[in-house]
Amino acid sequence: MKKTLAAASAALLTGGLLACVTTTAQAAPPAAPTPDAAAAARADSVLRANPGAVQGTGAEAYQVVRTKVDGSGASHTRYTRTYHGLRVYGGDFVIHATANGQYAGASVGLAAPLTLGTSPKVTSAKAKAAARKEFSGSLTAVGTPELFVDASSGKGRLAWETVVTGWKADKQTPSKLHVITDAVTGALIGSYDEIESVAGSGTGIYTGAVAIDTTLSGSTYQMIDPVRGNGTTCDMNNGTSTCTTFTDADNVWGTGANSNRQSAAVDAHFGAAKTFDYFKNVHGRNGIFGNGAGVPSRVHYGNNYVNAFWDGSRMTYGDGSSNSRPLVSLDVAGHEMSHGVTEAVAGLVYSGESGGLNEATSDIFGNMVEFYAAAPSDPGDYQVGEKININGNGTPLRYMYNPSLDGSSDSCWSTSTKNKDVHYSSGVGNHFYFNLAEGTGATAYGTSPVCGSAPAVTGIGRAKAEKIWFRALDVYFTSNTSYVNTSNPANTARAYSLRAATDLYGSCSTEYKAVQAAWTAVNVAGSDAPCSSTGNDFSVTLSPTSGSVTAGGSASTSVATATTSGTAQTVALSASGLPSGATASFSPASVTSGASSTLTIATSASTPAGTYTVTVTGTGTSINHTATYTLTVSSVGGGCTGAGQKLGNAGFESGNTVWTASSGVIAQHGTSQPARTGTYSAWLNGRATSNTETLSQSVSLPAGCSSYNFSFWLHIDSAESTTSTQYDKLSVQVLNSSGTVLATLATYSNLNKATGYSLKSFSLAAYAGQTVTLKFTGTEDFSLQTSFVVDDTAVDVA
Repeated sequence: MKKTLAAASAALLTGGLLACVTTTAQAAPPAAPTPDAAAAARADSVLRANPGAVQGTGAEAYQVVRTKVDGSGASHTRYTRTYHGLRVYGGDFVIHATANGQYAGASVGLAAPLTLGTSPKVTSAKAKAAARKEFSGSLTAVGTPELFVDASSGKGRLAWETVVTGWKADKQTPSKLHVITDAVTGALIGSYDEIESVAGSGTGIYTGAVAIDTTLSGSTYQMIDPVRGNGTTCDMNNGTSTCTTFTDADNVWGTGANSNRQSAAVDAHFGAAKTFDYFKNVHGRNGIFGNGAGVPSRVHYGNNYVNAFWDGSRMTYGDGSSNSRPLVSLDVAGHEMSHGVTEAVAGLVYSGESGGLNEATSDIFGNMVEFYAAAPSDPGDYQVGEKININGNGTPLRYMYNPSLDGSSDSCWSTSTKNKDVHYSSGVGNHFYFNLAEGTGATAYGTSPVCGSAPAVTGIGRAKAEKIWFRALDVYFTSNTSYVNTSNPANTARAYSLRAATDLYGSCSTEYKAVQAAWTAVNVAGSDAPCSSTGNDFSVTLSPTSGSVTAGGSASTSVATATTSGTAQTVALSASGLPSGATASFSPASVTSGASSTLTIATSASTPAGTYTVTVTGTGTSINHTATYTLTVSSVGGGCTGAGQKLGNAGFESGNTVWTASSGVIAQHGTSQPARTGTYSAWLNGRATSNTETLSQSVSLPAGCSSYNFSFWLHIDSAESTTSTQYDKLSVQVLNSSGTVLATLATYSNLNKATGYSLKSFSLAAYAGQTVTLKFTGTEDFSLQTSFVVDDTAVDVA
């Protein structure tokens, strides 16, 4: 009975999510971070008290999928919606709450409550046949149609969604076409493709000579990035199925020439690393998936394949026309992986104006990655794909400063924008962003025209523009947010980017007014009221604006506030964007505008070396302002001492010593669970009864080293037959000296059962200079055994 209930619960939760459809050729993306329970509870309380705020009815149920808590304690909780048990596409919403749990607004895609019936007049079989006809190319499979509520327009209608998989007409580009048909009339509503494409040291084809992070295995280097979640780069050998991880004997990769297969791999590996770093260091997102996992990159895909694509879990790059121009440029890498971020945080539908915003987001962040990386051979330029020469005449795919230069994109919004291909309707968002960052008229990157008689725009700089766009995407956009929405004007990119600007810089701040002007300059009007010059306002400035410390040291700066209009007000100070192991304190923590405070940032010995942007926020009575402080952290001197393998009894051959383990875990288990090498191993669970078993060891990690690799071999067998429910689990965690969990490196379950052992590897670089405990915890339910067998562990420091 227990397992029947568990399976039913899992199915219900899955039914409320817009999950990615995967095939055997594509692994599912890593699991997203678990929502903050306290924030979700506050949001649930707010939602129960304000159901009308989300156009709710008694026939609906809601599921929390993500939470974000600001430094001030304010929270933003994203939900999916079901109606009479049916998924509502476009029914997602975000509840915004203050730090004390008060309602602070909502981002809602629905324009009116749902009142439709749920009995289809068109059969599932007819919907499936219609979807098959809609697919052009080489068909592999037609999925079972799902009955759902299509609210992508803001109003609900009963519809079938059918996923058709196969290959596009070129027979090399995979396709997962979602076909939507009206369940009452049978009419085609629309379709979109889930596959989103772009129509040590190494020398890349485009980036030139760059540093890349790789992994040493024995005497051979592998293109696996231990610093960024073990992201891999592999060679498809101009096929479409198998991929071999790149290896090298001396850790010097590529020559810059296309004739050397490593050269394209250097570009892809570098692009994945810089995209990971950009989202982590600029926006505080832990990589593309938000959980620290690296992105697999596949290069040399197909033959004469003029494309690159993101399939929901990995990057794939073709070699271009005549296999002479691989599509591995930095902005293409950043563009495609940014689709993964958009999918995870906002889920913008890949069609219509929301699809244009989806593409614009990737163009925006792809270019910001290019500026962030500052590769001498490929500097930032606000052009898209300028290095890969797809057009064959040296021109880029798109121009952000004047999108219409490509002959197809919209520089200005019009009523026909929603009917254009998403790569062209993206022009409106691209043009807005350029105007916001750089301004209109002649700029260092090109001349940006205004639309109609709109006034000129003065840019606020990339650093502020990218923060505004990411916050709007992260906490306000819904799946069907558009440029213009007459039935629901609050669910627009203009409205949400203004809310983001208010959060970051204050209502009617210079930045807020620039957002207004930049949208007006691309012909996107809004219902927001113009800003007046009256009212209470203040400013926040730092002196100095940067500082350098050695890990373990502290840096201080003066935080000055001033009343700029109206009367003085109380300003509460907070800081965000701190590196790992660092803390911030203000003395005093709040001031009256016109007074000053001192910010002290204290780092720990484990704080990783690097340059970080710390955002200082002053929260006033009804307005916020921020200032940024650049903190540079250098590692403790003395270099890497004490390198080598750090675990004791790593292969368990000394029996039950060094490790702390549950009774019977470390032993000679014979033929029932043979060791990988030797005769001893650690066998957790496998008892077919409710139990918890642990295995742990404390390890001291020296500071100043370049690589901290924790690895072990794991074998999982199970009598469980389910393919969807995790009944039995093994977690791998890092704990501090007091037993507090610092990180969960991985969770495995009966769903991961497989023949033989497989190698697992994780970076412990974040804990350099600390003594931590590595702990395995296995839990098993009341029946049907699952065995987790660990052998040949290691913590290799180099």
